[in-house]
Amino acid sequence: MPIDPLLAGARRSWEELAGVPVPFPPCGGVNVAVSPESGMCPAGWVGVVALGGSAIVTAPSDSAAAIVRDALRELPVQAVVDADSVRAVLPVSRVLGPAVLAYLSPERFRPVPPVASEVEQLPAGNRELRLLEEVAGPEDAGEAGLDEITSPAFVVREGGQVVAAAGYRTWLGGTAHISVLTAPRARGRGLARAAGSATVAHALAAGLLPQWRARRTASRRVAAALGFAELGAQLSIEMTGHSRPRP
Repeated sequence: MPIDPLLAGARRSWEELAGVPVPFPPCGGVNVAVSPESGMCPAGWVGVVALGGSAIVTAPSDSAAAIVRDALRELPVQAVVDADSVRAVLPVSRVLGPAVLAYLSPERFRPVPPVASEVEQLPAGNRELRLLEEVAGPEDAGEAGLDEITSPAFVVREGGQVVAAAGYRTWLGGTAHISVLTAPRARGRGLARAAGSATVAHALAAGLLPQWRARRTASRRVAAALGFAELGAQLSIEMTGHSRPRP
């Protein structure tokens, strides 16, 4: 059966980020590869991505890959991105995620109609974005990753201040990784949708595949409202005794 083009594009992006040849199994299952320079996870960690019923995993060394391969073969694919399931079979010291991965094709896009608060553009790295991150706090700012965007920032103001912003970072494989952040006092009023919609429109016009990565329910709701389809999840694992030494 031909693979859905949206799923195929999402898989290509993560296969390139893996840094070594490691394809998603065509009929389910998990492929594990050694990739010390993997872009799927922090350096020295194990990166796991499951999409459409198959998964790929990168490990920092041969020994780590052997342990991971033996442990994960006992789990169904959906469990390899579940933190509790992985902790039960691997010596885990820290975990990032899981985060849901959602993607959008042009025909599924549901743009937000004009609202009272106009969306404007700012350059990536603009000081006003840093001020928004300070207001939102380090946890939310780190989750959003506005400091990593390569596109313009699309922002909404209230009282002259930026209270919502979105943008994207261009990844290998032509993926636009979306970042969205809203000030705590301005949440729940559709401002993230407005900024996110403008960002997605910009990415689609550039011929990129929009990717929305989210852990929180509110963020997933915004993505769903814009037409994103959830195709899988990502998990990063630091294994005891197998991390790259810190400088």
